[in-house]
Amino acid sequence: MKAFMDENFLLETPTAQRLFHEAAEKAPIFDFHCHLSSQEIWENKQFANLTEAWLGGDHYKWRAMRSDGIDESLITGDAPAYDKFLAWAGCIERLIGNPLYHWTHLELQRFFGITTPLTAKTAPAIWEQACAALQSGKMGARDLILRSHVAALCTTDDPTDDLHYHTLLAQDDSFPVKVLPAWRPDKGLNIHLPAFRPWVAALAQASGVEITGFASLCQALLCRMDFFAGLGCCASDHGMDTVPYVEASSEEVDGIFRKALAGESLTQRENDAYRTALLQFLGREYSRRGWCMELHFSTMRNNNTRMYQAIGPDTGFDSIGDPQVALPLSRLLDSLAKEGALPRTILFTLNPKDNYVLGAMCGNFQDASVRGKVQFGSAWWFADNRDGMLEQMRILANTGILANFVGMVTDSRSFLSYPRHEYFRRILCNLLGGWVENGEYPADWETLYAIVQDISFGNAARYFGLAL
Repeated sequence: MKAFMDENFLLETPTAQRLFHEAAEKAPIFDFHCHLSSQEIWENKQFANLTEAWLGGDHYKWRAMRSDGIDESLITGDAPAYDKFLAWAGCIERLIGNPLYHWTHLELQRFFGITTPLTAKTAPAIWEQACAALQSGKMGARDLILRSHVAALCTTDDPTDDLHYHTLLAQDDSFPVKVLPAWRPDKGLNIHLPAFRPWVAALAQASGVEITGFASLCQALLCRMDFFAGLGCCASDHGMDTVPYVEASSEEVDGIFRKALAGESLTQRENDAYRTALLQFLGREYSRRGWCMELHFSTMRNNNTRMYQAIGPDTGFDSIGDPQVALPLSRLLDSLAKEGALPRTILFTLNPKDNYVLGAMCGNFQDASVRGKVQFGSAWWFADNRDGMLEQMRILANTGILANFVGMVTDSRSFLSYPRHEYFRRILCNLLGGWVENGEYPADWETLYAIVQDISFGNAARYFGLAL
């Protein structure tokens, strides 16, 4: 029997162990898609206790706790922090096979030196040890980032954001980690939602452009993109339930925009025509500026109406969507490629049924400008587990070039989540090590080390033009 989550956790062969410990383990991290707060980084936020650092905002854990029959007061409610922690400790005992079990214990090991499994019985001692560490003044947001060997990260920022804390961080030579804004214009794409008109008003104020039609909307966005670029923005991200593609004239798109601005309802075709036109405009600009475009899709959000009304979005009631992907995605990418305006693009699907679709789709739009110009993004959200990562990498290897993969992202709001990169790297090294041990690839250590280090960090750094 192997020891519980020891130094060779998930590394099943000598080759896998060598690849991880000699090539992957100490490689820096570029977390190019996360939801960390630039304000909390600037302020080096200190955490009062483990519940605040661990359970606040973590809808992964919240879903598991609800599935264990735990009352909402102990999840997102007003129960004492210690009681919430005890509820989580009781839940985790039953999470055998769930990635949350591994993530939780990697975080306890890496940040707190705690190797004892978390259970209802061990919870009081673990709480005391972890909280003492958090209250030491040496485990603030910046400290946790530095301890995780993060070289750079991209936050998630609306075009209307003032980026105040990014400005302060850019001027702070004492913190060596690059904290870059990432452009996330979802509210501008979601023309059908009630928040659209207030967002347009906020954009007009932030840009100083009076927005009366589609052309002036684009002009306002250009102004804000210039501002983001001045603070080192190199990435854009789009969270979409579905991929739109409806061709429409510029006059029709302008009419749709004005109709929405007047508060009139839109048809699905009008909605998709507007979204298509705006994505095409943005894609051209990303290409011109050298920004990368990330597309996240196949989600189904806010499924539980009662809970959405009670505690709002992003609280653990989203799941996998099942839309048609291949045709609209192909037409959208092709519409930009025909103009020579397709930016470097990373495709993330929440639905694993489309893994081969994306693996094959990427090959349609590669060119000599960069290795792996169109990327099949890492296993994401509900697929962000050992099986999901293995499937994504195997399919990428089968349909493209795994060695060019830009690797893992945390997609997290927690400063304790960086061991997810280690989890990914262990799975990667075990996959490659198995192929070598099975005689499917030679034991060419120089090449293998380069592949592992590139997937862990180097490919993403080059892909996003990260200067370190």
